[in-house]
Amino acid sequence: MMTFNIYCDESGHLPNDDQAVMVLGAIWCPLERVRELSGQLRKLKQHHGLSPEMEIKWTKVSPGKLDFYLAVVNFFFDQDPLRFRALVVPDKTKLDHDAFGQDHDTWYYKMYYSMLKVIIAPDDRFRIYLDIKDTRSAEKMRKLHQVLCNSVYDFDHSIIERVQTVRSHEVELLQIADLLIGAVQHAGRGALDVSAKDELVRRVQQRSRYGLVKSTLLAEKKLNIFVWRVRETER
Repeated sequence: MMTFNIYCDESGHLPNDDQAVMVLGAIWCPLERVRELSGQLRKLKQHHGLSPEMEIKWTKVSPGKLDFYLAVVNFFFDQDPLRFRALVVPDKTKLDHDAFGQDHDTWYYKMYYSMLKVIIAPDDRFRIYLDIKDTRSAEKMRKLHQVLCNSVYDFDHSIIERVQTVRSHEVELLQIADLLIGAVQHAGRGALDVSAKDELVRRVQQRSRYGLVKSTLLAEKKLNIFVWRVRETER
């Protein structure tokens, strides 16, 4: 029995945010390795002349910091304990919640469950951390914990020990999740050019050997992607 920390983030998840591509993502590793890997990531920042407190974010990728962000991608792929899974909705505008008698929030929690269910196993223990984003974060956290525990009959919370919010600038591994989610979302928007973000996407594609726009095999352990499509809604 092992305890795993799962760090979750999201992009394009709001119903009216003018972003067609939505990505929910999670990076996870054994609890016993979190401190060590977080320390190595802070040293990597310093090695590139950056403050160890600097927050890694997809929105901060720029030509001047490209070498550092490429090194972060390599760090993820070179560290065996780190794994990542993303659920991608290619075109959120095609959703028809009324047809299934649900609202956007209900569908959102179903998607989070679909993203996490491949990670959660009954023989281990899991602690899930979400990036705090707004005043509804605490409510979302409690609802997600309830939905996840009920789905695996974990009524005493012995499998999913906790679901809580954290501040991403204080959690290095969550910052990697933000970066990989951004890369997957960017790849889903179409053809790449020569920007710093495009170069970063190419590095993820190269290291993963996936184009990031199609589902990987379910058994893929390092970088796992599930592309959810409207026609795959509940049957």
